[in-house]
Amino acid sequence: MITALTLLPVFGGFAVLLLARSRAAARILAVAVAVAALALAIFIWHSFNPSTPGMQFEQWHAWVPSLGIAYHVGVDGLGVLMLAVSAMVVLMSLAASWSNSNHGPVYFALVLFLEAGLFGTFTALNFIHWFIFWELSLIPAFFLVRLWGGQGRARAATQFFLYTMVGSIALLLSFLAIYLATSQPNAPGCFDFVQLAQLAHSGQLTTALAQNLHWGLSADTTGMLLFWAAFLGFAVKTAVVPFHTWVPAAYSEASSETTMLLTGAMSKMGVYGFLRILLPIFPQEMQRALTPLLWLAVATIVLPAFAAWVQRDLKRTFAYSSVNHLGYCVLGVCVAAKLAGSEIEKAAALTGVLLQIFSHALTASALFWFIALLERRTEGWRGIDEFGGLRRVVPVFSGLMGIAIFASLGLPGLNGFPGEFLIFKGAFPLAPWAASISVLGLLMTAIFLLTVIQKVFSGPVNPRWELLPDLTTAERLAFVPVIALMFLIGLYPQLITGMVHATVMQWVAGVRF
Repeated sequence: MITALTLLPVFGGFAVLLLARSRAAARILAVAVAVAALALAIFIWHSFNPSTPGMQFEQWHAWVPSLGIAYHVGVDGLGVLMLAVSAMVVLMSLAASWSNSNHGPVYFALVLFLEAGLFGTFTALNFIHWFIFWELSLIPAFFLVRLWGGQGRARAATQFFLYTMVGSIALLLSFLAIYLATSQPNAPGCFDFVQLAQLAHSGQLTTALAQNLHWGLSADTTGMLLFWAAFLGFAVKTAVVPFHTWVPAAYSEASSETTMLLTGAMSKMGVYGFLRILLPIFPQEMQRALTPLLWLAVATIVLPAFAAWVQRDLKRTFAYSSVNHLGYCVLGVCVAAKLAGSEIEKAAALTGVLLQIFSHALTASALFWFIALLERRTEGWRGIDEFGGLRRVVPVFSGLMGIAIFASLGLPGLNGFPGEFLIFKGAFPLAPWAASISVLGLLMTAIFLLTVIQKVFSGPVNPRWELLPDLTTAERLAFVPVIALMFLIGLYPQLITGMVHATVMQWVAGVRF
């Protein structure tokens, strides 16, 4: 099923390209493929056994045995969650593009190719196999920004590409060193994530680094160098401060439908790397580097929240907000890596991270969808100070976007609250100073989001927008499942926590020495 899910958008993308002369047919086919992918992802979710730790739906085939490269795929609680997130965000992005006349068959095909890259990244368990999808997903994303962005799209796309490539090179070098360290005279090295996690847990990976890498450094120093190289690759994708500077340009210059993909799905690739690779394979290194990691997490939470407060452009505001919300994920992963501390609190923090991944994907994608609709109605206007009183002119639009903003704010009863609550529940006992400073991020998030509501939806109506049309019936129906899911996760987070509990407890056991 995993192979079928990955190949479905590939074949769908090529089929869409064959419909180059018919935008309507290409759009319908792209949405149909995305719906089928979501249905298959939900079927995998339904078939997944949440009480069983470890990988399920595994496939293993020798690819290049002499180099230790294999086609190895599978999902645990994290993987099945990421498949659902990717399929959901892609479908939302295509729905947002439905009435955008600038998006034709090539655009829709690139979105489907990006979806295939996401599925491959979230299911591959051999590094080389995984790295191919990690890099392939960058190509359609680059062209989506470069060809359908704003006036500064060329610079934004180049910056996005170069930042990600630098991180990927560091990541590749780190794993090539690990491969050399785990090589035996008559056997290739190890690229398999599951096996590497087992070696790390037993201490054999540290021994291999000391014995087989003759760099003139201690095993601990070598391990730290490899950890920081791998960390750079994921920090760029997650947009950890100070590696986040590509985000405002890319998010604001890309079309809003493309930004939905960047923030809702691609940014989660970095968090996925923290959970799939850094935490299981480098637990001791994360424990030794815990203090600087926590400072980076705090900076990623607090500084973008202040930056969002002073923005005058809606897309740049929510771009910085996206960085801020992913900072909570980094905080949760870091505190869970602490050697001492309650396993219950570590499990709470990691469960909160997984909830935050899903919630941020849903909420951030919805917010940029609303911005796309607003831009389409106003011919590109999106300045915070350019509106006012929209709740009187477009009450349905204002009300639904207001729900998404309050979900992003973390209002109890909506999907943003459970994840942030669990992250702080785990963070305060394990790293009280980091959690205390990070509360400033929560405060500033409330300030800048309420400022957006006040300036855009309240006050006197700008005469320019007195005849602005409200959401159509089709647009309202499209938002029904999105808004319903915000309430469902907010009121019943067990829908996700029940699926990931066994995986979380396995992670907690893996970092205990």
